[in-house]
Amino acid sequence: MVLKILKLEEINSYKIASELSDYVWEIVVKWNWFAKRTLGTQFIESVDSIASNIAEGYGRYHKKDKIKFYYNARGSVYESAYWCKKAYKRNLLSTKEQKYILEKLRALPKEINALIAYTQKKLTI
Repeated sequence: MVLKILKLEEINSYKIASELSDYVWEIVVKWNWFAKRTLGTQFIESVDSIASNIAEGYGRYHKKDKIKFYYNARGSVYESAYWCKKAYKRNLLSTKEQKYILEKLRALPKEINALIAYTQKKLTI
């Protein structure tokens, strides 16, 4: 049996997170200085952290090391949802933008859990 090794760019959770971080960037970059400096920085860092932790986990050798970073990515999903809701409450996001971002964030824990399960099942070390 030949085990197919996924490329990072083929991992669904990575693709969703990477595209979402670019989407959020395009919104936040247009905010005023104060909004960017306070809420925007936190929002961007948390959203960027999702894909970056998946990428870092992907690059690790040992199963437990990989999974630790995938758990960090999942935690960043929930932090990002917090900042999204806060930005919406402060009138920095439109209803359409908030719905789109939250839709993508709601899909990510399931995708990351699938990645964790795959890693646990397929890797031996």
